[in-house]
Amino acid sequence: MTAHQARKRFGQHFLVDESVTEAIVRAVNPGRDDKVVEIGPGLSALTAPLLACLDHLTVVEIDRDLAQRLRNTYSPKKITVHEADALTVDFSQFGAPLRVVGNLPYNISSPLLFHLMDYASKVQDQHFMLQKEVIDRMVAKPGTSDYGRLSVMLQSRYKIHWLFDVPPESFDPPPRVMSAVVRMIPLPDSRPAPKQWPVFERVVARSFSQRRKMLRRSLADWEIDWDAVGIKETARAESLSVADFIRLSDYLQESGKINQA
Repeated sequence: MTAHQARKRFGQHFLVDESVTEAIVRAVNPGRDDKVVEIGPGLSALTAPLLACLDHLTVVEIDRDLAQRLRNTYSPKKITVHEADALTVDFSQFGAPLRVVGNLPYNISSPLLFHLMDYASKVQDQHFMLQKEVIDRMVAKPGTSDYGRLSVMLQSRYKIHWLFDVPPESFDPPPRVMSAVVRMIPLPDSRPAPKQWPVFERVVARSFSQRRKMLRRSLADWEIDWDAVGIKETARAESLSVADFIRLSDYLQESGKINQA
C-alpha cells in the first residue's frame, strides 16, 4: 500500500507513538458492544487497537483516499466508513448511548466541539486529542486568562477532564504545538440549564467579545439591573461562572430585554 502524504487542508498530523494510542484506548476502555464513533481515523493508529476491543466501529473520514484505504483494510462487518466532513454529520444516526473518540484536526476543533453539543443527550462520553491550548481553555476556571466563551459553553454541557499531554514528536508530521487528551462527559438532564439556549449563546458571545470591558459597558444596550441579577456591575466576563451566565441570560430572556439590542 502506497504511503499517504499528509494534507495540510485537512490539518493532518498522524499519531505514530503506540504508547499514546495505548493510553487513549485504556482511557476509553471500550466494551465489545459499545457504539463507538471515531472521527478522523487517518492511518488507523487508533482504529486498529479500538477494533481489537470492539465488535464493530464506525468512523468518519473526510479524506477519500484514507476512507478507501480503510475499506480495503477492514471487513465491513468490523467497520463502517462514513466519508464525510464531521462538521456536517448527523451523529444521532449512530444510535445511543454513543461514545465518540478521535485525534481531531486542530483547524476545526472548536467548531466541531460546538457541533457535537447538539448530540450531547445521546452521548455517553467523548475522548479527544486536541491542541493543549484548546484543552487549557476548555477546563479553565473563572478569573483565569484561559477562561472564555469556549470554557463557558462547553462547561455548561459537559464535565471536562484533562487526561495527559502528548508531545509533537508523537506525530508525523509533528505539529508545532503541544497536544493533550481530554475526556468530556455530558452533564445529566437535571443540570442547571438556561431557559433559552440561543439567548444563553448570545449573551456569552457578547460578554466575551470585549472581555477587557466591564459588563455594564459591553452589555449596555440591554439596560441590565445588576442588583436584580445578583452580579456586580463592575464585573468582567472572565469573572462570571457558568451559573452566573445562566442567571444573566434567564433574566434577559424573561424581562424581554434581549430583543432590545
